[in-house]
Amino acid sequence: MPQLAQRVGRAKPSAIMVIAEKAKQLKAAGHDIISFSIGVPNFLPGEHVYAAAREALSHDSGQYGSNRGADALLDAFLKHIGALGFTGYTRANLSVGIGAKQILYNLAEALLNEGEEICFAAPYWTTYHDIADIVGAKANVLHCGPAQNYKLTPQQLDVALARKPKVFLFNNPSNPTGMVYTREEIAALADVLAKYPDTWIVTDDIYNSMVFDGIGYHNFVFARPELRDRLIFVDSVSKTYGMPGWRVGLIAGPESVAKAITTLNSNHITSVPEVITAAAVAAFSGSQDIPQAKCKEFSEKRDIVLAALAKIPGVVCPRPQGAFYAFPDISVAFGKSHNGKRIENDVDFCAALLEGKGVACVPGSAFGEPRAMRISYTCPTAQLEPGLARIVEFFAELN
Repeated sequence: MPQLAQRVGRAKPSAIMVIAEKAKQLKAAGHDIISFSIGVPNFLPGEHVYAAAREALSHDSGQYGSNRGADALLDAFLKHIGALGFTGYTRANLSVGIGAKQILYNLAEALLNEGEEICFAAPYWTTYHDIADIVGAKANVLHCGPAQNYKLTPQQLDVALARKPKVFLFNNPSNPTGMVYTREEIAALADVLAKYPDTWIVTDDIYNSMVFDGIGYHNFVFARPELRDRLIFVDSVSKTYGMPGWRVGLIAGPESVAKAITTLNSNHITSVPEVITAAAVAAFSGSQDIPQAKCKEFSEKRDIVLAALAKIPGVVCPRPQGAFYAFPDISVAFGKSHNGKRIENDVDFCAALLEGKGVACVPGSAFGEPRAMRISYTCPTAQLEPGLARIVEFFAELN
């Protein structure tokens, strides 16, 4: 029998989706489950987005679209990133994808030869390591524990870049930690990046509109404009606009990179569909009331989560200032038991929590930090405090 390609053996199912699927199955079987597992915003876009989609559907051409993206979408994105601080870009600097995940995969194909190195901080989004494995790149993971608030230091970055990696991948605000880098922290890292001109810089910043406490969103290119020639900014409609299922991601970067992504699109996705494009244009161009209201709501939920975690002796959780995640260090539970089941690690902990209390969280090892777990707090508000109370009870019952 013919064999599959070796790269398929390097591909792994998403650990996040595995947990979410198990929670879904338990709920379908009649169990009382509260899920803090999957990273979806759990709100819908405004009516103007649906109106734009219906209007596009009513005069759908049925034709292929642009490999780069429709002009209307590119122009709407240029306006969007201009408001963030990215100025001087044109359509030639942009390209689209079927969500930010596909954009990141395309970037790996475009920037990395097999055996070349990509570096990124841990905790990291699970897909970073998975994509590196699939394309045959070497991942240099820079461990950033809770003692340093899960943030990369300039010293760590300097050591990593001295190895001359082909790509440095950065995530701000962070999934899974919710940490956000200040203007000063970004500037300090940008100074290090400026010393190493042969490394591509990819900033996966799809939570850029979900920043709390007035800290603001900052990018390396704002601090050091000369980095623009090798920096690629990744964004999406998924989180900001409550549109993860619509699958629209975009990049802004050097023309050569945007052209490469566009060429790759021509060989697989062809284009983003017309109806989806119209919805994305409306999201970027229309009222921002819902995203702004949700950002405020998530900051309030963040406070509820931190207040609950503060009640648990030995649990440490650096204060997240963006996205919709908390990432507590739960290693105080290791070596203890719950209902006779011994907990040796984060996977045991999350399994026991799901079985014993009906609360689904993702083990931190999925993100490169096995001492922690990820809490996604986008569930309905009515479920948040009861779910957190179950976690507090679970810790109290350990022996």
